[in-house]
Amino acid sequence: MSNVHAFTPREIVSELDRYIVGQHKAKRAIAIALRNRFRRQRVAPELREEITPKNIIMIGPTGVGKTELARRLAKLAQAPFVKVEATKFTEVGYVGRDVESLVRDLVEQAIELVRKEQLEEVRVRATQQAEEQLVRLIARPKVKEEPAAQPQAFNPFGFALPKMPTQEPSIPEHELSDVRRRLRAGELEDRTVDIDVDEAPQGMPLVSIFGGPGMEDLERKMGDMLGNIPGLKGGGQTKRRSMTVRDARKVLEDQEANRLVDMDAVKRLAVERTEQSGIVFLDEIDKVASRGGAHGPDVSREGVQRDLLPIVEGSTVSTKYGPVKTDHVLFIAAGAFHVSKVSDLIPELQGRFPVRVELESLTKADFVRILTEPKNALTRQYRALLETEGLELTFSDDAVEALAEYAAEANERAENIGARRLHTIMEALLDDLSFRASELDERKVLIDAAKVRATLDPIMASEDLAKYIL
Repeated sequence: MSNVHAFTPREIVSELDRYIVGQHKAKRAIAIALRNRFRRQRVAPELREEITPKNIIMIGPTGVGKTELARRLAKLAQAPFVKVEATKFTEVGYVGRDVESLVRDLVEQAIELVRKEQLEEVRVRATQQAEEQLVRLIARPKVKEEPAAQPQAFNPFGFALPKMPTQEPSIPEHELSDVRRRLRAGELEDRTVDIDVDEAPQGMPLVSIFGGPGMEDLERKMGDMLGNIPGLKGGGQTKRRSMTVRDARKVLEDQEANRLVDMDAVKRLAVERTEQSGIVFLDEIDKVASRGGAHGPDVSREGVQRDLLPIVEGSTVSTKYGPVKTDHVLFIAAGAFHVSKVSDLIPELQGRFPVRVELESLTKADFVRILTEPKNALTRQYRALLETEGLELTFSDDAVEALAEYAAEANERAENIGARRLHTIMEALLDDLSFRASELDERKVLIDAAKVRATLDPIMASEDLAKYIL
């Protein structure tokens, strides 16, 4: 398990505070859930398997930070993370998308996560080996290739057969040392070399061929089978390309790093990481809650819940990397629950989400903090964007107050979309500046309350216009 799991709950909350304003109860709940994973790893093995994660349901309107909390938690824990809308499983009627596909997506995320970690571990060796390749490529004498006719082997597939290796001419060590010295000194960066570049795998469009529900397992098996046929996956095939030493170094480093990574170990570790650290975020869970009787579309909703139940309870899902158990995957469900209630979920599913957290609606004071405090605050984002045009954008304190006031008012008058309202407000405010930024002579731009009111008052004054624009 990663060392980041050793964060205390207080430290986890503090880290989440850097990106998400308020919602202290939700932060406490997911901080405890993450810390419990660390605690579980230190429990005696015979009891460890019996300790299951305490899944969480977050209840609150859109735009208050539910998805962002789960995403930041996964990044903090360096855990495989997948977000899926529960309604995805109802889009094509009573069958819907295969529920087990979310576990397969989780494993794919884990593969990518572990592979990146392994690539970093071998990066130094890969750099050294890439340098040696470059040295030999630069120092290699120009040997005239003889166009000797070679007998063609029988080739029913139609793809290029690999060339037979030829013996490299020996190069004196003092020449290699001289090239190595000049290469490290940066004297040869613009020299052109010919390198063999691995061909990228060509994916087969199986989904578009088969389509339809229940076909994912067949697509997966067909993809594995076709991928093992030489020439269809690009494995082992290379193409000679000319490029500068500067560009060739990066290509060779990546190729060497990929060769040094043990993909069997990556797959094994990824499956383990999925089982022990995986996080699944089930959004819009309220949309599959049955409201009253079990007739009409509610039959489909209850069917989705019953399909989700074994995954959440703990089952073994077949993937192309082997069987994956979901017993210790953490599930975080979220929904607005405006029309339905948590109690409208089937009792078995309710029982698998023992932690219930209600997120508060955002106020004007929250909007002020969202605009200024987080590391990725909107005002900082727009400032950085316009800085690329040579503009120095500044927001006064009263401008931030005014923006927060308009956002709160727009949420009251129309649908409450939480912090997402700030995006529409900011776009309406900076529309003209963003359009003319590259043409302005003035390099310093101050946004104050007067500018905010002059831009947004005409929009807010018209009920219909405000409804469409803000």
